[in-house]
Amino acid sequence: MKKILVIGKRGFIGKNVYKHLKRNYYIKLISFNIFRNKKKIIENFDYIINTSINKNYINKKYHQKFDNDFQISKSLVGKSGVYIFLSSRKVYKSNSNIKENSKKSPKSYYSKNKLITEKKLYKKLKNNLIILRISNLIGDKKLIKKKLHKTFVDIFFQNAKKGIIFNNKKKFKDFISIEKFCEILNEIIKKDLRGIYNVSIGKKVYLNLLVKWLNKYNKKKCTFYKINSSKEKNFYLNNNKLMSKIKISNSLAELKNYCLKLSRQKFKN
Repeated sequence: MKKILVIGKRGFIGKNVYKHLKRNYYIKLISFNIFRNKKKIIENFDYIINTSINKNYINKKYHQKFDNDFQISKSLVGKSGVYIFLSSRKVYKSNSNIKENSKKSPKSYYSKNKLITEKKLYKKLKNNLIILRISNLIGDKKLIKKKLHKTFVDIFFQNAKKGIIFNNKKKFKDFISIEKFCEILNEIIKKDLRGIYNVSIGKKVYLNLLVKWLNKYNKKKCTFYKINSSKEKNFYLNNNKLMSKIKISNSLAELKNYCLKLSRQKFKN
């Protein structure tokens, strides 16, 4: 049985990866602080996934001391373990049908730092590395006490419970549920893949349609407001490279069903 170490005990992704992958693998979930005190623990695992992040990595110019992934990678040099780096779709220039070799144009410190880390990890780990450029993740963060940044879905639920919904006109983005992400991750490990992959639904998801699904079970009467969304860029990722290798379903219908389930959970009270 493959052994997986997940670093990032308190975060949204770490908790979900542990919950879903423990069905098929031996998996251990620890904090980044535990790793720093017991670095040799890494030698006992086939795959290492870091889901922890330093807030300065999000908000400041790159520095190695803020880069948890780089710090972990130093303990992997010369070892057989495979590192799975969770990168971001934000390393790309916003566009339609973005492929892994499409133009990179990170705008924020966070996205610039992700791209820097990608290059540093590849230099250190070479073929023992998987880079996943992940689109917008959708999931329930109610048990997560410390949220370093809010997503489109977080902001939607915050406003919808107050009866406020924004009209996003014809804007579209690319989303993937946390459940589908974990299913994909499971297949990546099972197939023993390497390389760089986009992780997404790979289709246009119109924001007003997504809002309709997420608001399905909201009993509060909502007021719709127009917003100036000219600064918001449309995008979606091309996920063909990954999906051709793992061959699982990843449809808009599945995303809709997940959003409806999430809506029921969030508005049940």
